[in-house]
Amino acid sequence: MELPSLAVAVCMFVCLYAPVGGYPNGKVREACTSMIPCHGGSPQLSPEHTITVNGTEFKPGDNIEVSLSGPDFEGFFIQARDAEHLDGPAVGSFMLGDRRLSQLLTCGRTKNSAVSQTSKTKKKHMKVYWIAPRGAPRHVQFLATVVKKYRTFWVKIPGPIVSQPDVLSPTTPLHATSEAVSTSYPVSSLSKPFSASGCGSMKFCIRNPSNCDPESASCFFLSFQKEESSVFIEMSGPSEGYLAFALSHDQWMGGDDAYLCINEHHRVHVSTAHLTGRSCPLLDSENALEDVSWRLVDGVLQCSFRRSIRLSAYKGRFNLDASYYIFLADGEASEGGLIYKHHRQPLITDGLYNVTGPPQDIGGSRSPRLIKAHGALMFVAWITTVSVGVIVARFFKPVWAHSFLFGKEMWFQVHRMLMLTTVLLTSISFVLPFIYRRGWSQQAGFHPYLGCTVMALTIFQPLMAGFRPSPHSPRRQLFNWFHWSTGTTARILAVVTMFLGMDLPALDLPDAWDTYTMIGFVAWHVGIDVLLEIHSYCLVRKVEVIEDDRVQILQSLTSAEAEGHLFKQVVLTIYVCGNIVFLVAFLIAVSKI
Repeated sequence: MELPSLAVAVCMFVCLYAPVGGYPNGKVREACTSMIPCHGGSPQLSPEHTITVNGTEFKPGDNIEVSLSGPDFEGFFIQARDAEHLDGPAVGSFMLGDRRLSQLLTCGRTKNSAVSQTSKTKKKHMKVYWIAPRGAPRHVQFLATVVKKYRTFWVKIPGPIVSQPDVLSPTTPLHATSEAVSTSYPVSSLSKPFSASGCGSMKFCIRNPSNCDPESASCFFLSFQKEESSVFIEMSGPSEGYLAFALSHDQWMGGDDAYLCINEHHRVHVSTAHLTGRSCPLLDSENALEDVSWRLVDGVLQCSFRRSIRLSAYKGRFNLDASYYIFLADGEASEGGLIYKHHRQPLITDGLYNVTGPPQDIGGSRSPRLIKAHGALMFVAWITTVSVGVIVARFFKPVWAHSFLFGKEMWFQVHRMLMLTTVLLTSISFVLPFIYRRGWSQQAGFHPYLGCTVMALTIFQPLMAGFRPSPHSPRRQLFNWFHWSTGTTARILAVVTMFLGMDLPALDLPDAWDTYTMIGFVAWHVGIDVLLEIHSYCLVRKVEVIEDDRVQILQSLTSAEAEGHLFKQVVLTIYVCGNIVFLVAFLIAVSKI
């Protein structure tokens, strides 16, 4: 029976996780502002490491010894900042204590204003020297980000505050920065939700889900309305952290013009940014936005602003009278306006659009078409064709023993046709992610590795079947065992791989599908398998032959199976219909993302 082997698939899925790569060389200038290592996930809350200094006062030109210590850590990032404006730029510069394990970085316009690691070598203690600059603020605080492991890190661990005694304090109290919006333009509050009125006629709109109402708490909405030489932009969606959209020349993150609305202490900071590769956005120090407004109500973040169609004076800003792919993303943000990587695939338009051209009302997809096709083909192959093919080969030999198709027994021809279809669908589906990613994905965890294993077993299985020995050969039993074990292993790994794939950002299906539906399919298949096994066992019991006062189970079950042909055909029909229901439900779920 296949019950134990298929049940193991669910257990294997629970145990697997996805490793990813990082920045072991410490060259993380992208983190200069946020001090977040861009590893995904959220930072730890209770620091295990401490920062100490050898003095509490300084004057311009002084050297302060700064030490970072604690349990083993792989990476670190140290800066000094104005203690009264911790979101401001780095203050002063550093000298190294150990050039083998640490290196200097330039953040902003200040050379050597940060220190990071040179490798993943484990460290317990790190010492550097801070050089106090001229014009330093009265109070300077040291901050450190520490990476214990890739996904175990602490951000902006507060260190000691050092002061220069003969400098007057600014008039702004220390806590005032948390209440102010760090923008250089007037900001006002919105009084009501945005409206879809005028979408497609007066303004260019993007909605997800398609045609959703921006007043709804589940609607992501982005609109562009041309006004002479400027464009008025509205963006809203369910987010407690940030919303962002970007204009791109392709469907890949990198080299893009981005706009972010960040929830910072229950106020919204609107900023422009430039995306470099797949790293954290580099927020601009200068904004080219006007008439900024925002609103936070019931978990829905709204912001609006106006910008000129052409901004030649601002580096990194695209002209709005050209065509671009449009990205729409959301994610988490922490205190100080620090943003984290979006936890799901951004919405990306299917084509290039000019937001100042004829108004349109379009949707978008959070899953690329090639990835949708990949998932759909794999689902058809491993949920439908291979499952039915196994049932036919295992239980329908006697049922169709005297029926022939193209000169061969019908059960064999049906089995072979379904299995070759599985090989074809799997092969086509296998290449689609590589076409989309233009290579190997480093962000997909175990999924691609297991997928390659399944592909190898899928190719090996028919090749092995092509060299099967004759039914009466002494090696036939060995072939049968290898044929069964290879097929069963491929099916188990395929189910586990599909479980892992549905949670990847590129194909993030609704949660109900991620768990209940796939587990339901496994239970459905195991249930049908058990039912047919019990049915076969009961038929065997009916053909006991008594020889020399003992009961012998006949090896040939032809006559007994004949009694259950109708039952098996009914079960097969129900099973195929059930698989079709699962397939249709999957395709509907894929079409909505």
